Amino acid sequence: MATHSPAASATGRDRAKAERHDSLLREAARLFAAQGFDGVSLEDLGSAVGITGPAVYRHFSSKRAILGAILLRASERLLAGGQRVLQSDAAAGDQLRDLIDFHVAFAIHGSDVIRVHDRDLARLTDDDRAEVRRLQRAYIELWVGVLARLHPGRTTADLHIRAHAGFGLINSTPHSVRSMRTVPNEAVVSDILADMAYAALTAD
Repeated sequence: MATHSPAASATGRDRAKAERHDSLLREAARLFAAQGFDGVSLEDLGSAVGITGPAVYRHFSSKRAILGAILLRASERLLAGGQRVLQSDAAAGDQLRDLIDFHVAFAIHGSDVIRVHDRDLARLTDDDRAEVRRLQRAYIELWVGVLARLHPGRTTADLHIRAHAGFGLINSTPHSVRSMRTVPNEAVVSDILADMAYAALTAD
């Protein structure tokens, strides 16, 4: 008869807890995006992952803590992904292409998170909001650094405006195309967004 060591059992419990944690964040983002932060109860969150509402407290201290975890994780992933892109020795134009492709993929697969950020950022605790802002500023500076190499004569303010405009173009489209009568293929949307963002960001 096979036996299981306490260490193996603990590892299994830890893995299950981590998976439930991730599921809660994913389902919370979906529900917050669809119904708004105030429109979602702990019971709704628990039901979405097959647990009771009070059981959510085993993973997060509050609904606001869940919101903070969603937006902090997204901001951390964006910054880490942007930093990986810029580890290459590619030319500025190629790095910009890679940054755009990375962000387009994030926007398409994380459109719920983007909607939650746009609508509910102010609901975060002061500490979480400050950290999200810090991470976002660091991510923007990665883009500004690449844009500065492509547009050496432009001011820092100009480059920041360009970066934010690029984000606006990329972030808004994945959600808006869902309302189209015929939803385009994901690859088609990605290509269009990437080409348009690159053209806008490299324009003189």
